[in-house]
Amino acid sequence: MLHDLIHQFGYPALILGTFLEGEVSLLLAAYMAVRDVLRIEWVALCAFLGTFASDQLWFYLGRHHGRALLARKPRWQPLGERASALIQRYPDLWVLSFRFLYGLRTVMPLTIGLSGYSWRRYLLLDAIGAAIWAGGISLLAYSLGNAMEGLLDELRHYQILLLVVVVLLLTFAWLYRWRQRRRG
Repeated sequence: MLHDLIHQFGYPALILGTFLEGEVSLLLAAYMAVRDVLRIEWVALCAFLGTFASDQLWFYLGRHHGRALLARKPRWQPLGERASALIQRYPDLWVLSFRFLYGLRTVMPLTIGLSGYSWRRYLLLDAIGAAIWAGGISLLAYSLGNAMEGLLDELRHYQILLLVVVVLLLTFAWLYRWRQRRRG
């Protein structure tokens, strides 16, 4: 049942997830691709669509309503000022790379729109950056997921031994703490 729901609604949910947030929904979708519930090619494409659409919306809002939005979000103002200074120094580099820096994903396109940056240039460089982000994170998460699957399969052969080792380590830690308390 859950498998069917994810298979049916996973891609639209990923587009919405990457539109709103990004990394977590993409990592979950890549894991679903490792489990053969979703296809990694479609995961990367949907992640691109969601993040690109979000960036374009925030750029447009920044271009037309940026000052009012920043005034209503006081905690964004320091980020907006910092982002504005970075955009002035390295505009194209920031358009390509802001999505890789946690906490700047929303405020950066807003600030870029507010800065007067060319919308055509933003459209092109944002598409490139979004494609690198979506494709790169998708493939990285998928590769790591496959590697973890192999490691977990290997560990299943040794699960009793691992359980004994964990129990022994916990017992020794408890005995050590118990002994320290008795001395102190």
